[in-house]
Amino acid sequence: MSLGVEVQTHPRADGDVLVFVLHGRTTLNVIGSESLRAGAATIRHAAASPSVRCAVLAGPTPGSFIGGADLKELGALTAATAEAFIRSIHDFCTALREFPTPVIARIAGHCLGGGLEIAAACDLRVAASDSRFGMPEVRVGVPSVIEAALLPTLIGWGRTRELLLRGHLIDAQTAQAIGLVEQVASPATLDAALAVVVDDILAGAPGAIRAQKKLLQRWEQLPLEEAIEAGVAAFVDAYHTTEPATYAARFFARRAP
Repeated sequence: MSLGVEVQTHPRADGDVLVFVLHGRTTLNVIGSESLRAGAATIRHAAASPSVRCAVLAGPTPGSFIGGADLKELGALTAATAEAFIRSIHDFCTALREFPTPVIARIAGHCLGGGLEIAAACDLRVAASDSRFGMPEVRVGVPSVIEAALLPTLIGWGRTRELLLRGHLIDAQTAQAIGLVEQVASPATLDAALAVVVDDILAGAPGAIRAQKKLLQRWEQLPLEEAIEAGVAAFVDAYHTTEPATYAARFFARRAP
C-alpha cells in the first residue's frame, strides 16, 4: 500500500461506515508530509458522499495507530521548509475536523506527537489498554504546535502543560483518567468497544448527527450567548426535515408494550 489513506467502506442498513487507514513508515507508522497531503485529499473526497454516517481513523495493523512525525524528515527540515511540513499535519487534522460526520480514532500502540494531535482532531478516541501517549517534541528540539492547541479543551491547561513541557509518555489508563480518551479496552476487545460507539452514532438521526458535529465546531469559536443562538437556529432547522417526527415515532414504537 502506498503512503496516504486507504478508505474501507462498510455498508450498514442506514448508511456507510468508513475506515480511514493511514499508512506511514516503519512499524510505529510514523508519518511524513507525503502521507499527510495524500491522506487529506482522500478524506475530503470521501466527505462528499451523503451516505456516510461515521468514520474511523486507524493504523495499518491492529496494534498500531500513529507513532508521530517521521524524524528523518523532521531532522532534514530547514527554516525554509519547516512551515510546509507542519502545515501538512494541520491540513490533515482540518480534513478530519471538517468531515461532516463523527470521526473516531482507533488507538493502539503508540500515539505520539503529530499522532496525538491527529487523535485530538478526531471527535472521539477509543484506545487499547496497552497504548501509549505523549508529546515529546521538546525532546527533539521543537515545540508542540498546531492541533496541540486543542488539548486544553480536552484535558485542561495543567495537564496540557505537563504533557508538552515534560515530553514524557503516559499509559491508556492515565489518558482516560485525564480525559484524553473516552474509552479504553483490552487489545482483544478494542474493536468490539469501537463497534458499540459506532452503533450508538448510527442510532442517531443522520441529519441531526451532522448538525450536531457542525454545531460543536461552532461552539468552540463562539462566545456563550452566540453559541446558544447558533443552537436555537440548528434546532429550528431540524424541523425543516422529517427527522424529528420519524425518530420520535421510532422511539415511542420501541417503548410500546
